[in-house]
Amino acid sequence: MNHVVLLGDSVFDNGGYLKPGEPDVLAQVQAKLPDGWRTTMNAVDGAITTNVKRQLARLPEDASHLILSIGSSDALGCSAILREGARSVAEVLTRIADTRDAFARGYRRMLDLVMSYRLPTALCTIHDGRFPEQESRRHVVASLSVFNDIITREAFSRRLSLIDLRLICNQHDDYADPIELSAKGGDKIARAIAQVVAGSAASHRSQVYSE
Repeated sequence: MNHVVLLGDSVFDNGGYLKPGEPDVLAQVQAKLPDGWRTTMNAVDGAITTNVKRQLARLPEDASHLILSIGSSDALGCSAILREGARSVAEVLTRIADTRDAFARGYRRMLDLVMSYRLPTALCTIHDGRFPEQESRRHVVASLSVFNDIITREAFSRRLSLIDLRLICNQHDDYADPIELSAKGGDKIARAIAQVVAGSAASHRSQVYSE
């Protein structure tokens, strides 16, 4: 018996952002897995890295694969920095570096705990979102690159598979609003998850999934 557990935030727990009758990511993943496989949703909308410990405490005893998407709410909590004034570019870079370092410490502690379960695990990057104003979109992509750098470094250094949501959710209709995914975006993610658990998640080497 194989049992895939989804950990993290609203990337997976997206039911509240969908139109009535549309399937959430849990249902979409389950539909794409082989017969006999199970899927459990432990992800919680709005979760940050420190909340993953609570999600792991509810891990089913027969869990066989972990898929983790976390960090977007951490980034959202740091978004006020985009509106702060500064006297120099160096001051801006120092603030960004401080934010990066704080996220890196928390993400690594969280991931150490995830890895202690010794299950095949895949990580997800933070998607770019869909912002109508070009300047806002540029700011978001640039700022999220700081967080995504940590996630990709951890995936590669730990030989984990990486689902790159920036490349997967790259169309306007992949989003229900500027930051939350639509059923179409969820379906694309579910397809990537099915590929991961069927392939390289247990191969002890990193592989990037981008479609």
